Amino acid sequence: MSDEDKKFGEGSEGSFDKDHKKSSEFGEKAQSEFEKAKESTKQFSEDTKKVANGFGEGAKKTANEFSEGAKEAFAGGSKENKKILAGILAIVLGSLGIHKFILGYQKEGIILLVATVIGYVLMCVGIGFFFVMATGLVGLIEGIIYLTKTDEEFYNTYQVGKKPWF
Repeated sequence: MSDEDKKFGEGSEGSFDKDHKKSSEFGEKAQSEFEKAKESTKQFSEDTKKVANGFGEGAKKTANEFSEGAKEAFAGGSKENKKILAGILAIVLGSLGIHKFILGYQKEGIILLVATVIGYVLMCVGIGFFFVMATGLVGLIEGIIYLTKTDEEFYNTYQVGKKPWF
């Protein structure tokens, strides 16, 4: 081998060693950064779990509060709630008899509902309008009566006394 080739070989060996050392350092640095990123991701995951658990607990609490409120409103948790609910439903949806079902008058509720359905069917003939108007008027009058009575009068008349109409 010539001297020139030896110099070239030694130079390339030195360059190879330098590059190998640099790449090793670069690899170690990359490994270090990877470990940092891994740790950061792990921390982010833990924080996200905490936030999600907090959100889940809040959502469950809100759902339970809503459920309890709905049960109270529809089960008649208090006299006033049932009175107001029945009165508003009588005014808004009186022809369907929903207020009767709320108060526990199934027979009367079915009568209003069937009369309304028959009225809509007979509207094709022309006389059904009167059925629908009559059931709507019954609902409106009952709604006004329900809302103008005191809580005690309403409770004694419609919930204890079970007066079905007006």
